[in-house]
Amino acid sequence: MRLVFAGTPEVAVPALDALIASERHEVVAVVTRPDAPAGRGRRLVASPVVERAEEAGIEVLKPNRPRDEEFLARLREIGPDCCPVVAYGALLPKVALDVPARGWVNLHFSLLPAWRGAAPVQHAILAGDQITGASTFLIEEGLDSGPVYGTVTEEVRPTDTSGDLLTRLAFAGSGLLAATMDGIEDGTLQAVPQPADGVSLAPKLTVEDAQVDWAAPALRVDRVVRGCTPAPGAWTVFRGERLKLVAARPLPGEDGLAPGDLAVGKNHVHVGTGSHAVELLWVQPQGKKPMRAADWARGVRIAPGERLGAADVR
Repeated sequence: MRLVFAGTPEVAVPALDALIASERHEVVAVVTRPDAPAGRGRRLVASPVVERAEEAGIEVLKPNRPRDEEFLARLREIGPDCCPVVAYGALLPKVALDVPARGWVNLHFSLLPAWRGAAPVQHAILAGDQITGASTFLIEEGLDSGPVYGTVTEEVRPTDTSGDLLTRLAFAGSGLLAATMDGIEDGTLQAVPQPADGVSLAPKLTVEDAQVDWAAPALRVDRVVRGCTPAPGAWTVFRGERLKLVAARPLPGEDGLAPGDLAVGKNHVHVGTGSHAVELLWVQPQGKKPMRAADWARGVRIAPGERLGAADVR
């Protein structure tokens, strides 16, 4: 088939690589989000998908909106048979969905109908799921509600961050997407409607969602830190400023600290929660690089009675 691939971030690149390597299909163009400001200089930077497409000599389309007439006209000129999608980042209108004869097929990082939405991996970790996966489905106008072609499962490891898990799913899912294209092309694969039961939603996490509540149990604190890493980044407050929590671990049996209270040793920083303590492993103060929590604690010279989680933020 002639394919137009739609995707934007790094997590979409393994799937693009798999389709480029396919001997059965041809990626004739790539659709991605417009260049976005990045870094301290806020200069415009092309997406990782653009970089990979240009390396392969593939035409790149960057519509401001996928309903722009100029983009739609070019898509019709190209005449793709199918449009595989991985984390494109914009809603596709019906006028675009109708262009390829075999539709737009999305690789979504959950076992649908669980975790429909923008942040399925983060929500799987926050919910304590032990198994997740990826699904390929035919895009329709509803939110991730189209019929499913195939799935692959992945264990959620106890120390996984959302970044760790998403990386594994990106590579496992790339093979699933390539196999889905094969099955669609030769007619051996039919999409199956999603069940009505088991639907859960995974909206994009906000900065407010990532604030740690020290009154919550240690298990919940651990999930928030892992689920919000690398983005939007779990955080708390210390001396009126945000302190990013890069890595932590629960300490079962370590009791005696009230929520937010600190116990600092030469090589450790423990914090009380609503159950047992957690150990901070890596933190990132505002305007600084990530550092070991023990080094941070020595540098700020924590006084007796100081704690994490005060409400006032400068």
